[in-house]
Amino acid sequence: MRPKTTSEPAFRHLSARLSVSGEPVQLELEVPAGPVHPVRLLPSLQAAANAFVDAAEKAVQRAGLSVSCQKGCGACCRQLVPIAPSEARALALLVEELPDERRKRVLSRFQDAGTALEGAGLRRTLLPGPDLTKETSREVGLSYFHLRIACPFLEDESCSIHPDRPLACREYLVTSPSGLCADPAPERIETVPMPVKLSTGLQRVSRSWEGQAWLPLVLALEWVEEHPEEPALPDGGAEFENIVKSTLAAAGKTRSAS
Repeated sequence: MRPKTTSEPAFRHLSARLSVSGEPVQLELEVPAGPVHPVRLLPSLQAAANAFVDAAEKAVQRAGLSVSCQKGCGACCRQLVPIAPSEARALALLVEELPDERRKRVLSRFQDAGTALEGAGLRRTLLPGPDLTKETSREVGLSYFHLRIACPFLEDESCSIHPDRPLACREYLVTSPSGLCADPAPERIETVPMPVKLSTGLQRVSRSWEGQAWLPLVLALEWVEEHPEEPALPDGGAEFENIVKSTLAAAGKTRSAS
């Protein structure tokens, strides 16, 4: 999705070969060049994330497993979904462009989700997105899941914005029976290992851009309303490469050609 708030940026081609989970990945992407807002980087980051996820999926298939996620299985859409501020801005723009009746329904779901978090005493914990340890992250995540708050974009147990879904949603797949996701105990759920997670890379750099790494998807519209000014990046291409390179370095991967 292209935001309406800035002029169209120039683009440059990025090509890279690497290996993820033993699978070769060839990236051929058009990335914004020159000054841009962070939201402009999302289509390129989404395309790169799709390539990494495809490689991880092929790796589990080699091991004789298969991804059990499918349309109509929306249990994971009731989990706490951490998104970067730029993703929150993109979702706000997407909602703004929806047809009137559908926009009203989605806005109502966002409002209901915020009310539920406030009633459970979780809203203050989750906004702004805190630095969570592995232990507190699990505790907060389970508390959130037990509220059974559906993603505002969930319709008929399927994602209604699938092409524009956040990076974290793209990176979450399971091989265990989909029915088990209704009670996501770690000993019951077998997730597809994602050695390269661009969601965490984007969140890491977002702290320097926006002063905040992440926030819950269900509070995206509220956060954007409170933070209307989006920062400008001096060079979108350089920032994109920084995100990808730092994510690969954290995963112990190296780019073999560019």
